[in-house]
Amino acid sequence: MNYQKLDTALAMALNDVPDPQEPSLAVFIHTEPVLDAAATAVLENSGISGVTSGKDIFTATLSPNAISQLSEEPWVKYLKLSQKLHLVNRKISMRSFGI
Repeated sequence: MNYQKLDTALAMALNDVPDPQEPSLAVFIHTEPVLDAAATAVLENSGISGVTSGKDIFTATLSPNAISQLSEEPWVKYLKLSQKLHLVNRKISMRSFGI
């Protein structure tokens, strides 16, 4: 595992995953903009679809083992944990905004 390519949140989340084989972490994969056929094959074998030349950011839900493998690839610049989005509470009254 090349921890220098992981953001802090991803490095911390890896410690909390009980099964290293289970795809459980949503990540952004930042790569070199031009990927060769071997790099494209590695991404596709990791379950990433839509790999095209010129694209340099991919999203996927990966296992810790897959993250470790990708972090060692020279064409991967860094991996970042995706943040969970929260819905805005629709019950907030417009009066609370002074309207």
